[in-house]
Amino acid sequence: MEIQWVCARLWGVAPTCPGVLRESDARGALPLDAAANFAPMATFTTDTTEGAGEPVPLELAATARSRRRGLLGRDGIEGALLLRPANSVHTLGMRFAIDVAYLDRTSRVLAVRTMRPGRLGLPRPRARQVLEAEAGAMERWGVRRGVRIAVQDG
Repeated sequence: MEIQWVCARLWGVAPTCPGVLRESDARGALPLDAAANFAPMATFTTDTTEGAGEPVPLELAATARSRRRGLLGRDGIEGALLLRPANSVHTLGMRFAIDVAYLDRTSRVLAVRTMRPGRLGLPRPRARQVLEAEAGAMERWGVRRGVRIAVQDG
């Protein structure tokens, strides 16, 4: 019961709140209510995927509430989540490992790390955005240090 109160205080959600995913929810479902929705219609490509691969589905977390919520309460994500502005992340309370790419203000990748659940990431001083995805996804998409990410709306 104490954990539920802490989650409600830190992230503005409670396990009984309609904005929280339950085990019965579909994989890839958006967990937020109308006040803090992600924008699920964006996609991104990299220098290496533009000519060869499909654009990757991207959810944008631009509000403070959506950045706090992030991937918490989910069992996975189809595509990726872009947090902006942000320069660090944590995986406290997460259910799965994630790949994290730190981007500068020109959307160039500064570093890519894999984080297991229950970890705190160190802030990256030059980072202005953070791209999160399931562990192993960044390598498949060709996201690595020095690559530029191009976000396309809708």
